[in-house]
Amino acid sequence: MAPAVAKPQKYLFGPIADFLMLGGSAFLILPLLFLVPLEYEGLVAATMVFVAYLVNYPHFAHSYQIFYRNFGRKVSGDGYDKGLQIRYIFAGIAVPLIMSAFFAYGAATANTRLLGYATNAMFFFVGWHYVKQGYGMLMVDAVLKRKFFDDRDKKVLLVNSYAVWILAWLQTNTAVTAGKYYGLEYYTFAAPSWITDIALLVALTSTAATVLMLAGRWRKNGGGLPYNGIVAYVASLYLWILIARINPLWLLVVPALHSLQYLAVVWRYQTNVERDGQDAGKDPQPKILSFLGPLYRLRVLGFIVGGGALGYLGFWLIPFVLTALIPYDRQVLGSSLFFFIVLIFINVHHYFLDNVMWRRGNPEVSKYLFR
Repeated sequence: MAPAVAKPQKYLFGPIADFLMLGGSAFLILPLLFLVPLEYEGLVAATMVFVAYLVNYPHFAHSYQIFYRNFGRKVSGDGYDKGLQIRYIFAGIAVPLIMSAFFAYGAATANTRLLGYATNAMFFFVGWHYVKQGYGMLMVDAVLKRKFFDDRDKKVLLVNSYAVWILAWLQTNTAVTAGKYYGLEYYTFAAPSWITDIALLVALTSTAATVLMLAGRWRKNGGGLPYNGIVAYVASLYLWILIARINPLWLLVVPALHSLQYLAVVWRYQTNVERDGQDAGKDPQPKILSFLGPLYRLRVLGFIVGGGALGYLGFWLIPFVLTALIPYDRQVLGSSLFFFIVLIFINVHHYFLDNVMWRRGNPEVSKYLFR
């Protein structure tokens, strides 16, 4: 009997590109930041902020482009099961209405304490979002490589994700301290030290369980694992959340790397969407654009450029116009109120959108991502 031929492994873009985009670049960049001379830290920080915004804006905007595409069909349940339909309605309609009412009331009453809680919420949920994305990237790579995890393995990975997230959050909330975010003051919480100690023990235990599970899965797979997915998982949990404050410059780099990880999946997803078009293989018009290749590539480029424009509109133009047109108590709320509101609104809403879009069972994900 002839030996079975192993199926070729699939990648989002390629082995090296996947490694760097999914999280491998974090392991290369972090050590270098400790070598930056003190006199160059300001320049490096400014560069990192620019790069972070360059990839951050499209990262947020793409979630809106994908989520609200054919939104009427999604909320009507056309091709979507009832549970997913309800999730689309809640995340796409209810959540923005609730947040809009919250911010409108806080701004109208000049309630800085209430608005400060929005900052607490964003910092709390950002960790959840990061670890969930890291877990999701591991699952994507596992499917592409045909190196699957069973339900028990997934529970171990998820428990560890949440344990590391909670530990990281508690470590930044050991005492009541005041901070400012876009001119508005907020306060951290004073979690008892014994709770943090318990969280540390749980995280250490879950990390050890994860290592043992991966070792067992490696043996069952005959010496193979979705390595780029594991890199994404480790980077998301430990480098981007647990030790995010190990270096001030690292705090500026992390959002860009998180966004790059997201863009790897979104751009592959959108490429497959455009390839499904009936005229995807035709030459673009006018012919001067033929150097881009088939028409679907031009459409993907349009999607990316549109994401950049939408990001600029959301993060800069809209809050700038609102600041100029709508009066409010600037002495109490500062001069950047609408930048504060828009940034937190988009961040938190983005978490809800992603939690619906990339769920297992979403027909669009299975159709366009895993091929």
